[in-house]
Amino acid sequence: MPQNSQTPNQRPSLDEINQSVLVPSVYETSFFQKFLAYSGPGALVAVGYMDPGNWLTSLAGGSQFRYTLLAVLWLSIVVAMFMQTLAIKLGVVAQQDLAQAVASRIPVGGRITLWLLNELAMMATDMTGVIGTAIALKLLFGLPLLYGILLTIFDVLVVLLFLRFGIRRVEAIVVLAILTVGIIFGLEVFRAHPAVGAIARGLIPTSHLLTNHTELVLSLGIMGATIMPHNIYLHSSLAQSRRYDHNDPKQVNEALRFARWDSNVHLIAALIINALLLILGGTLFWHTTQNLASLQAVFYELQNPATVGKLASPIMGWLFAFALLITGLISSITSTLSGQIVMEGFLHIRLPLWERRLLTRAVTLVPILIIGFLVGFSDAAFEELIVYAQIALSIALPLTLFPLVRLTSDHALMGAHVNSRLTQWVGYTLAGIITALNLELIVSLF
Repeated sequence: MPQNSQTPNQRPSLDEINQSVLVPSVYETSFFQKFLAYSGPGALVAVGYMDPGNWLTSLAGGSQFRYTLLAVLWLSIVVAMFMQTLAIKLGVVAQQDLAQAVASRIPVGGRITLWLLNELAMMATDMTGVIGTAIALKLLFGLPLLYGILLTIFDVLVVLLFLRFGIRRVEAIVVLAILTVGIIFGLEVFRAHPAVGAIARGLIPTSHLLTNHTELVLSLGIMGATIMPHNIYLHSSLAQSRRYDHNDPKQVNEALRFARWDSNVHLIAALIINALLLILGGTLFWHTTQNLASLQAVFYELQNPATVGKLASPIMGWLFAFALLITGLISSITSTLSGQIVMEGFLHIRLPLWERRLLTRAVTLVPILIIGFLVGFSDAAFEELIVYAQIALSIALPLTLFPLVRLTSDHALMGAHVNSRLTQWVGYTLAGIITALNLELIVSLF
């Protein structure tokens, strides 16, 4: 097994939780006990796959193209599973997160450039959580968007408070949040009586995804909201939160195996929730005037018998807003952690923990406030920003995926766990396809 290649001055990734959770030895036999011990990081990552950005792109896709974009959704999750597996492998085997691994191999100018580009992606990610939370607070309590956005600065304090009780408590809260949101949307879709046959046909990819510009834009939005750069950085760090004997090859193999189980199970949960959202949009808003299917429009239309018939009720609208608040808050917490990983990994910043978190939050919150004042804190403008933020994430993906594949293909870094030729080929091909789709999008805009 390769030695830990961190430099002497480099902190462990997310040092406050690094190797903080003891897991059973490889020589113990209880599969279920081991699965529970390793479960958790996948839930934190999966939340990023069901944040308000996913909500809006899925609802917009359903309202405009009914169930057609279900194919894009499941294809994106399959790619996400592959890439998250590589992120896990980098964290477990090299004991570095992606930012640390990249930064240690490039000069200072390159580190700063990549930090700036990734920081833009982190801002786009954080924007969706902040705006989603602010919209939910407005729907539930009538709080103006400006005040809702300002309140999200307390996410920093929430993260610090939760982590004082250990990462396992945070993971348990996130799993409960995922279950709650899944139940809420399961009930709403069940009551909406979607067309099962049309849903099955929507799972089959069609050429319209490439030839229809609007469909391509939404497809890339879904892809950007699904395979998010910050989730790669986050998982490569969270994979290091388990404590075991890193010098025992059997233990490392088992850590990789259970971490993959954890990741895939929670990504399937994220797929189900996003599919429910798209089906909800395709059932209730297809061929209506609510083509964008904005978050606020969904809230109000769920209470409007003229749109959703017998499904309409105040409780269904409230449940929708409550689920939005949950995912907005939790996704803001995970994006703050991701921002910390990127900033520390590329810039090697050494500050007290609360200052690091506050700086990470300020880097994303200040631009959001500036944009807010420019658009007059318009609800519609902010929701459109969420859609275009997802496209920005998709464009930023190659800067994350190509280095990930390259690093996990480095024998000196990965040792016996280096990518096989087939894995390299698949990884570079998937990253290349995403890049080509982005280029096609950019060309189509002019």
